[in-house]
Amino acid sequence: MNDQSQHLGNDGELPNLLLVDDDRPFLQRLGRAMESRGFVVTTAESVRDGISHVARQTPDYCVVDMRLGDGNGLDVVRALQDKGADTRIVVLTGYGNITTAVTAVKLGAVDYLAKPADADDVYAALMQNTEASVNPPKNPMSADRVRWEHIQRVYELCDRNVSETARRLNMHRRTLQRILAKRAPL
Repeated sequence: MNDQSQHLGNDGELPNLLLVDDDRPFLQRLGRAMESRGFVVTTAESVRDGISHVARQTPDYCVVDMRLGDGNGLDVVRALQDKGADTRIVVLTGYGNITTAVTAVKLGAVDYLAKPADADDVYAALMQNTEASVNPPKNPMSADRVRWEHIQRVYELCDRNVSETARRLNMHRRTLQRILAKRAPL
């Protein structure tokens, strides 16, 4: 059985996939890679465009970035849920944290991947059997990564206000700014 016959859309045709990401080069690369795997790909570079596409046509599959220039990618996931769509959704993010992952799954996402995710990771997440048991990660998060994730979550809850975040974390504002300026630890 080839890749295309493994996943047909609801109407028996090739499945359609909506990709929503504001990183144009990544969006184009992922789009080409997913087309080569048998999807009819539509792209959107904003929350507004993603929601507009969902209103016109319900995709069989959707991959949406968490942070977009005009808002939160979870708004696209909510639009699919509000429409009662049976869309398999994967959420991508460069700023992952447990709270947003849980929210994404509650809204109907089948997986939540940290960027940079390649096309193989995205394809595997879209095609995974959600009934199967999940194996524990081979490389669990380090203590530094868990701390960083917690700081990011509080920062987002404080609407990205550094002073308020520092106050809630009982941390000096400049220390917090240095942490926020760094990349996520592995």
